[in-house]
Amino acid sequence: MHSDLPKVLQPLAGRPLIAHVLEAARDLDPATIHIVYGHRGETVRAALPAADLRWVHQAEQRGTGHAVQQALPAIPDDHIVLILYGDVPLVRAATLSRLVEIARGGRLALLTARLEDPTGYGRIRRDQGGRVTGIVEERDASPEQRRITEIHTGLLAAPAQRLRAWLAEVRADNAQGELYLTDVVGLAVAHDTAVEAVYAADAAEAQGVNDKCQLAAVETEYRRARARELLLAGATLADPARLDVRGVVVVGRDVFIDVNVVFLGSVVLGDRVRIGPNCVVRDATIGTDTQIHANCVIEEAELGEDCRIGPYARLRPGTKLHPRVHVGNFVEVKNSELGEASKANHLSYLGDARIGAQVNVGAGTITCNYDGANKWPTEIGDGAFIGSGSMLVAPVAIGSGATIGAGSTISASTPADRLTLTRATQTTVDGWKRPGKYPADAKSAKIADAFAKSPAAKPKT
Repeated sequence: MHSDLPKVLQPLAGRPLIAHVLEAARDLDPATIHIVYGHRGETVRAALPAADLRWVHQAEQRGTGHAVQQALPAIPDDHIVLILYGDVPLVRAATLSRLVEIARGGRLALLTARLEDPTGYGRIRRDQGGRVTGIVEERDASPEQRRITEIHTGLLAAPAQRLRAWLAEVRADNAQGELYLTDVVGLAVAHDTAVEAVYAADAAEAQGVNDKCQLAAVETEYRRARARELLLAGATLADPARLDVRGVVVVGRDVFIDVNVVFLGSVVLGDRVRIGPNCVVRDATIGTDTQIHANCVIEEAELGEDCRIGPYARLRPGTKLHPRVHVGNFVEVKNSELGEASKANHLSYLGDARIGAQVNVGAGTITCNYDGANKWPTEIGDGAFIGSGSMLVAPVAIGSGATIGAGSTISASTPADRLTLTRATQTTVDGWKRPGKYPADAKSAKIADAFAKSPAAKPKT
């Protein structure tokens, strides 16, 4: 992988490959999840601190069969063992459930797939009646066997007692000198145990990752599957190939999503929500009829009905917008609540603020909420009008219906229904002339003279 990260920690849709496998496994409600780890396994273990995982160290890497043997002592005979791989992330819980049900009937269940290019995979061997008789690894396959396109994905399920017995008979007489898990298929047949192959509904479920090219291919398949889910749920996508879903998205009716939108975490989109191009939405709820215009970033925010956001707006964690709020271009909102029908349409920063209903926040307004050590709140009452270019120095409260004159710096609370403003005396200087260009030598001399006269240049006494 040419990476400092172990392979199973490489990111797929913002999460490690193995996290996707664990999610599918947990959907089956297993008694225990065992993770067999070897080289650099401590890094993997540190990245996955969940309490439901049992870690099994494979001190010597002697093959897949040997890896399973390390975990078997902790598994009761009457359990079903399901073998998964940390670098095969797209397998679905429904597919795994089919394997487990077959194994509950005392059979050995294999997940297989047909690939146009089966290079690198073990091939499924069948008799003339179509029954599975074994698996041959590519390194040990004859030229004729390598032409077989049905491959074993590596995933299988079996009764624990039988799997334990078969593995005890596996020998390392192969090109790698390893104990192959796949050899249990031939042993099951030899012991008159039925072997049933389950075809993957989508060959992508079997797709493993061994390099960055394959990682990119898996990412593409993941995007395709998530886009298909949204389409089937009724969303309209401007281009399904240009959408990233890195979490769970729930959509209402008649939702429209434009190109290059990225969803992360848990996102809920109400009926008739429209998301413009190039937006990032993480862990957010967006109300019915709300429109998100182009190039917006929304994180851990709650938006009410019929809001208008952007373009180029940023809603940071802790933002709550009531219905019909407008947050316009180049406006940033953090940990703030805006009441119904309030507006901040241009070039403003609203942090740690509680803003009432029908408030107008003029362009260039800043809530000065940070004093270098602490964050302070700003409160703006219903119906207030904040003139453009105003600085609201927190902690401060603006009364309901108050008007703040443009360009004011407000550092004390203001009364309701009154005009408050700050103004320096405007001065016009007679006889002043705009400076001209200095010659380079004269400019350098003036700069040197200015520094020589500065307090910092004088020696301390």
